[in-house]
Amino acid sequence: MIETRLLQQFIAVAEELHFNRAAERLHMAQPPLSQAIRRLESALGTPLFVRTHRSVALTPAGTAFLDTARRTLQSLEAGVAQTQRVAQGIEGHLTLTFINIAPYAVLLQALRHFRALNPGIAFTMLEATTQEQVNALEQGRADIGFMRTPGTTTPHLRMERLLSEPICVALPAGHRLAAEPGIHLASLKEEAFVASPRSLGKGFHDQLISLCQAAGFVPDIVQQGRQMQTLIALVSAGFGIALLPASLAMEAREDVVFRPLQVDAPEEASRLDLLMAWNETRPSAIRDRLLQAVLQTRSPP
Repeated sequence: MIETRLLQQFIAVAEELHFNRAAERLHMAQPPLSQAIRRLESALGTPLFVRTHRSVALTPAGTAFLDTARRTLQSLEAGVAQTQRVAQGIEGHLTLTFINIAPYAVLLQALRHFRALNPGIAFTMLEATTQEQVNALEQGRADIGFMRTPGTTTPHLRMERLLSEPICVALPAGHRLAAEPGIHLASLKEEAFVASPRSLGKGFHDQLISLCQAAGFVPDIVQQGRQMQTLIALVSAGFGIALLPASLAMEAREDVVFRPLQVDAPEEASRLDLLMAWNETRPSAIRDRLLQAVLQTRSPP
């Protein structure tokens, strides 16, 4: 291994072509510098300089190695600087996982603002279910996840609520209850439901089941879909009705109507949280800066 100090000493001699001047430039005595260059030549197995009593000149090998030495030190300096920027949280890479975040303008604005202020940070964005996000965070494949309540034990993950929204009912446009301003959950006990599989988000799934049970029935889930937009499509096609986040009702549709859900239960039982989660056992200055930026925009509890 050739020490970076030897490279610096070689470059000084190569640029000065004078051992005394190079020693002065390096703030060292001339004899140790001459010994260092001999060690470098021994390590490379070839002379780097032609020495006479009156002059010092580079050999062809020395000329070639000068370029290598300069590029090596420049690359090292650039790497050290980049490492420091990453440690300071101003450069690097973040992987974010998320459920459908299109309706959440405040979160999108926070991400857009953060990216504008931090052009040195690259992002990988991966849409995933809540359970997939939990797995990715625990395994270190993601830095931050935007998800629903997992409904599973996550000892290494910390979660902060960003916002809360009510649950609504999605009905086909021609449904018998489509004209109602609000729908009591108990009136839906004979309906066919479409829902996402429990394996992809136990918290959300179990919350909806519990609401129906509190209303006196177990929902008849006839079809399942991974994505909320898929469930809306199934509702449109007449396969059943769905309990969904109210934010999905923001987009007007002719084939599906969204109505407020009325339940005889505490208000928090009929609301869905959007959570931001991260793995506290994996430190990251860049991630922490984004966490802080997003948390500043969250809705009050």
